[in-house]
Amino acid sequence: MSAGLEALKILIVDDNAQMRTIIGTVLSAAGVRQLHYAPDGAKGLETLNRIDIDVAYVDYEMPVMNGLDFISAVRARTRPDRFLPIIMLTGHSDLPRLNGARDRGVTEFLTKPVTARSILTRLSAVIFHPRPFVNTPGFFGPDRRRRALGGYDGPLRRTSDNVSVLEL
Repeated sequence: MSAGLEALKILIVDDNAQMRTIIGTVLSAAGVRQLHYAPDGAKGLETLNRIDIDVAYVDYEMPVMNGLDFISAVRARTRPDRFLPIIMLTGHSDLPRLNGARDRGVTEFLTKPVTARSILTRLSAVIFHPRPFVNTPGFFGPDRRRRALGGYDGPLRRTSDNVSVLEL
């Protein structure tokens, strides 16, 4: 996976210095040469204003500006970096938190404690399997569907859309 990673610019936003070091060390060992660090979402946004970042790893809970607010701020931008792949780091993988981040436009999740494999797997996912972005009045972010539905042949796909289907 190291081929080409040296050109990536990756931002790691976490209030825990050890976590920033762990993720940075794994990415550096994999070949990434341009790592940028921020202790909170506000500093992360400042970095985005100065540097064209390719991927961001962002912690869920941080002081000053948390990961959810960081995602919302990035997705609300009018610049091309609103499409930035954002990998959310969280120690809590409960459904309300996951759905909250998904609804703000997160790209991938990474549950703590992290492993080198999980850090690189998420990076691979956002690089080699990017999801298209959806722009609606209430949402901007990666398509939340993880798989294509087979057999789709038109604009309507719910059972209630097909008048020939009788529901019991």
